[in-house]
Amino acid sequence: MKYVPLDLPESGSTVVVGLSGGVDSTLTALLLKKRGCNVIGVTMSLWDGHIPLVQAEKPFHDACYSPNEKEDIDACRKFCAETGIEYHVIDVSGEYNRQVLDYVTKEYRSGKTPNPCIRCNSFIKFGALLEGLKKLDISYDYFCTGHYAMVVRPVEGIWGTDKRPAMIACALDDLKDQTYFLYRLDSNLLEKVRFPLAFMKKSEVFKLAKEAGLDAADKKESQDFVDDCYFDALFSDKETVPGNFVNSDGVVLGQHKGLQYYTIGQRRGLGISSTRPLYVKKIDAQKNEIVLAEKADILASVLYAEDFVWVGNVVPDSVVEAWGKIRLRSKGALCQVEKVKGAANETPKWKISFFEKQNAITPGQSVVLYKDNVIIGGGIISEVIDE
Repeated sequence: MKYVPLDLPESGSTVVVGLSGGVDSTLTALLLKKRGCNVIGVTMSLWDGHIPLVQAEKPFHDACYSPNEKEDIDACRKFCAETGIEYHVIDVSGEYNRQVLDYVTKEYRSGKTPNPCIRCNSFIKFGALLEGLKKLDISYDYFCTGHYAMVVRPVEGIWGTDKRPAMIACALDDLKDQTYFLYRLDSNLLEKVRFPLAFMKKSEVFKLAKEAGLDAADKKESQDFVDDCYFDALFSDKETVPGNFVNSDGVVLGQHKGLQYYTIGQRRGLGISSTRPLYVKKIDAQKNEIVLAEKADILASVLYAEDFVWVGNVVPDSVVEAWGKIRLRSKGALCQVEKVKGAANETPKWKISFFEKQNAITPGQSVVLYKDNVIIGGGIISEVIDE
């Protein structure tokens, strides 16, 4: 299928740019300003102080959820003042607590591995933040961020229909591509969303930022949604219960320190002595057990996914062949996607069968489907089967 990129904001249009204080969003705002757009900068405030401050042995790294948020906001405010950009801070901490933090703790405690970035993008950055703009009576033509992604439109209708919805395509810089995190964004919303860095390499972004003298050019990128120092604090509402490491036959191999510290495929930090490398194969929340196995035993070819979204809300009525990604840094692998038949009142479930076995498919993570480097759908992995 052929696609055409949607045009970037034109001169004179009003553009809201989501600013984080990082080099990507800062350069995005500057480029749009130079393009002749009326740029409005907005930063979402996530930290509400309900988690007590902790003393860290080493400096905090730049996480999305951090007590260092004020420094980022001050940096954004300074940049906007120097550049002549209107600036606002919108408090979305309450919604973030409910939709992201509560989700993270619930998923870990149920034996799954959550993806807070996907959740944050769909519910907060492209959800609560935009609702906040409405409350401030801020109207705009486009909403832009520094994501490495592209918004495109198919030349012909999808799945045999006449619908040509806005879709997310991979960015030029495949090493920085962030489309995996954005797959749940609605096509109607994407009509007003643009990613100006879509055709740029990260090296070019840094080069332009340094040439422009942006302070953000010297700032380290955030790598996690929360600083390691605060991970334990997220689970402080309940006592963490240690349990057993077992092998596939149920033989106890040692003791784990709590389900939230482990994910499928993990090898390091297990504290288990073995003649062969062992990996986390399964996390059983009901038994509070973690099953360990050798590398070959954590490979699988079939998964089931729920809470599925299809681009333009057009659901295919036959088996689909696509490239599926089971995590951000995994390469897409050829697979077949088919709907699982069930009772009318059951939650729709989709079966994804890979032509080659995949390493450490993880419940709670997302499987995202691509055709010609464009996202066509995706869902949350609920079950893994080796067929």
